[in-house]
Amino acid sequence: MDMLHTLWLGTPAWTWLVFLTIVVVLLAFDLGVLNKKDHVIGVKESLKLSALYLTAGLLFGLWVWHELGSEKGLHFYTGFLIEKSLSLDNIFVISLIFATLAIPPLYQHRVLFWGIVGVIVTRGIMIGAGTALVESYYWTLYIFGAFLVVTGIKMFFVDTSSDDIRESKVLSWLRGHLRITPELHGNHFLVRQPDPAVPGKTILWATPLFLALCMVEITDMVFAVDSVPAIFAITSDPFIVYTSNIFAVLGLRALYFALAAMVARFHYLKYSLAAVLVFIGSKIFLGDFVFGGKVPAALSLAVTGLLIASGVLYSLWKTRKDAAQIAS
Repeated sequence: MDMLHTLWLGTPAWTWLVFLTIVVVLLAFDLGVLNKKDHVIGVKESLKLSALYLTAGLLFGLWVWHELGSEKGLHFYTGFLIEKSLSLDNIFVISLIFATLAIPPLYQHRVLFWGIVGVIVTRGIMIGAGTALVESYYWTLYIFGAFLVVTGIKMFFVDTSSDDIRESKVLSWLRGHLRITPELHGNHFLVRQPDPAVPGKTILWATPLFLALCMVEITDMVFAVDSVPAIFAITSDPFIVYTSNIFAVLGLRALYFALAAMVARFHYLKYSLAAVLVFIGSKIFLGDFVFGGKVPAALSLAVTGLLIASGVLYSLWKTRKDAAQIAS
């Protein structure tokens, strides 16, 4: 029992165990019950699955509030909100990956599911490294803050979205270094096929489904370069940073099938996200040099929520005519 109360990265080990248990149960229920067989996920099912993950995330935030205090609870919700919002562009890129590699809707959930498993590992590594940096060299937070401010300003003036994944150097590199079958083989990521160099011998080949999984994982790591520093700018507690990241990604991937077709309606959200990055990045300097301490967690959540809500509502209002034309 004493081991459960041992601090691990500043938080009792039992709290990490609770979090990991919830994630494993959710993923097991998702793959083993709801999606035991490959099928096309419609908008209605996508919304139900997303509601499940959203409810789990919100309830976990309440549990954090109760067990670890109101400040950490507010930090969790702020990180959760920022990560969900920043990941909207990720959905657009994932849809382009599936279209470019001709991945049918029947197998897209499988790619996203195993992509989440990869995210749990890669985000853990990135956040662990970030925590070690901040604990040893506090000034690295100022680098994170400056990076977020510059990134936010850049988002105002530069369109960083890509409309042709086929031009990706990463995709070209993967195709040049992996043996890839020209067609899909059901829901398999790897298959044994004849070796063209040695008659009678079979070797492992990657399928386009595996190529899509690699691209989804790499895309997530690229987007994490923005989102992870953004949450570190709110709190350096690795438990809050990691759990808010994972719960947000879980829910957003579930919502993919409902949002992929209408992601264009959130075009103007990028400007409010840019403002969020500038605010969060500036918050580090404001807290240390203006307020003489941390900016209140409630203020951070309120400003972040207001900026994102404004971006969503403005986007929906500006694109209402396009939506009406599509509907007609």
